[in-house]
Amino acid sequence: MQTDTMTATSAQTHVQSPAEHISSNPISLPKPLTAQMQQDVRHNWTLAEVNALYDMPFNDLMFKAQTVHRTHFDPNYVQVSTLLSIKTGACPEDCAYCPQSARYDTGLEKERLLEISKVIERAKEARATGSTRFCMGAAWRNPRERDMPYVVDMVKEVKSLGLETCMTLGMLTRDQAIALKQAGLDYYNHNLDTSPEYYGDIITTRTYQDRLDTLQNVRDSGMHVCSGGIVGMGETGDDRSGLLIALANLERHPESVPINMLVKVKGTPLDKVDDLDYFEFIRTIAIARIMMPQSFVRLSAGREAMNEQMQAMCFMAGANSIFYGCKLLTTSNPETHEDVMLFKKLGINSHQTKAYSDEAHEAALHDEIQLQQEQQAVPSDLFYDASAT
Repeated sequence: MQTDTMTATSAQTHVQSPAEHISSNPISLPKPLTAQMQQDVRHNWTLAEVNALYDMPFNDLMFKAQTVHRTHFDPNYVQVSTLLSIKTGACPEDCAYCPQSARYDTGLEKERLLEISKVIERAKEARATGSTRFCMGAAWRNPRERDMPYVVDMVKEVKSLGLETCMTLGMLTRDQAIALKQAGLDYYNHNLDTSPEYYGDIITTRTYQDRLDTLQNVRDSGMHVCSGGIVGMGETGDDRSGLLIALANLERHPESVPINMLVKVKGTPLDKVDDLDYFEFIRTIAIARIMMPQSFVRLSAGREAMNEQMQAMCFMAGANSIFYGCKLLTTSNPETHEDVMLFKKLGINSHQTKAYSDEAHEAALHDEIQLQQEQQAVPSDLFYDASAT
C-alpha cells in the first residue's frame, strides 16, 4: 500500500512492493460489493435482532454465517498477523482483564520501549513464517509527544519490509493519527472491549466515548480501523449483543474485528470469573460475521486453550484472521508451526502456506533465547524508557 508521501518520480516508475501485492491480492480482500451483497451491510442493528441470532439453532446459525462468509470472502483464506509487545507493563489504566495494568500484581515485569532494530528482527521473522501484517503494541494510556518519533520510525522500517503495519498504543489525538498514517501505518487497533452498559464494570480510567473518539480520529486520518472486544468477562448475553451492535452500527464497519476470549491472569480482578461456554464464543464469531460481512473477523486471544476442532468451527463460523506466534502481548498463543499444521489439515491458505520445518522452529527458538539474553545484558542506552513519568 502506498503512503501519502510517495514522490512523483516514484509514481512514474513504480514497481509494486510486496506490501502492495498483499493488499491488492484479490484472495486476501473482501470481494467487491454487488448490489445484492450491499444488502448484507447494515448499520442499524437492534438488540432484539441480535439476540434473535444468538437464539437460532446452532447449525442454522453456522449455515447462515458460512453463507455470508462465502458471499464476501474466499472461504479458505485466513489472513495472518504477528503481534509484538514493544513496551510491556506499567500501564496506568485499570482494565480489569489486563495483566499490564500497574494497579495489579500479576508478576509481569515492566519493560522499556523496545529498540527499533529488535522490532525489525521480529518483523523479518514474522515475514519468513508467513505473516502478512506486523502489529506492534505498547502498554500506554496514550503515546506522548516524545514517543511519537520512535513509533513513527518503527512503522517506516517495518513497512519497508513489505509487510502491512498495525499498532495499538492507546488513545490517539487527531494529529497523532495523521502522523502515523503519513508514516505508512495501515491499521490501528483500539477495541471497544464490551457493551456500553457493561463497560463501567471493566474500566473506569477512560470512557466509552474516549474509545469512540480515537476510532474516529483513526478513520478520519485514512487508516483502517481494527476494533473488537473481549467475551467471557462475566458479561450478559445482552452485553455480547451490545458490543457487536456498537461495532456494526459505526458509520463504517471496522476493517478488522478481533474477537477475544478472556485469558484469565492471576492477580487481575477477573481471574476467577466463570468460563464462557465455547459454543457461546463460536456463536459470537458467527454473528460478528453476519453483522459485519466485509470485515476480517479475527480469532484472537484465548486461542491457545482451543483445540483444533474448536478453531475449525470458528473458521467455519466466519473467522478469517489470526495471530501467528507464541505470545499475544502478555498471554500465550499457539506456536506458529502448530498453526501451519492446522491450516494444512483444513486446506486453508494452501496456495501460500509455507512448511515450517523443525529446523526453522529450532532457529526461531534459538533467536528467542538469544534475544532474552541480550535484553538482560544490553546497555541501557539501547532502550528508551517510555514508562518514565
